[in-house]
Amino acid sequence: MVSCKPSRKCGDFLQLTPKKVPVLVHDGKPIAESTVIVEYIDEAWKDGYPIMPADPYDRAQARFWARFADDKCNAAIYPVFTATGEAQREVVREAQRCLKTLEKALVGKKFGGDAVGYLDVVLGWYAHWLPIIEEVSGASVVTDEELPLMKAWFGRFLAVDVVKETLPPRDKLLALNKARREQLLSA
Repeated sequence: MVSCKPSRKCGDFLQLTPKKVPVLVHDGKPIAESTVIVEYIDEAWKDGYPIMPADPYDRAQARFWARFADDKCNAAIYPVFTATGEAQREVVREAQRCLKTLEKALVGKKFGGDAVGYLDVVLGWYAHWLPIIEEVSGASVVTDEELPLMKAWFGRFLAVDVVKETLPPRDKLLALNKARREQLLSA
């Protein structure tokens, strides 16, 4: 296993990947990008807990919505962190529109089904990170009024024992994000 802070781009890390994080090294082979890693884990450890849906159509749908979230929603959410005033209100509305599209597609489903699944793993960081961004920026994106299903999913996901045990400490993320926002706004 290579231990390296990505910001330092140490030699061993650069040999493993084209400057992408995270990286999973399994049997000496690097696998980069979060969603690719999750799919690899599901395929490599068949005797473990299944992450991807069993049905091919459901797997395709899960991959589609993961990509939609990655390409569209992440890009819509990030500006909430860096904007202020009227510009922030507009980016909040845009983030909510994107998340509503995702929420509508998932009506009647827990993201991954009855148990934690692929979309839960891929989108789970929203449940922990987005409330921190809301607190740091003073914005409200995922509310009971605007995104009730997503808000409820946040609560269910964060209540899962293995999730609670593995999340980074909220207070540290809050402090880091406050400092980062101040730095970005002062630049």
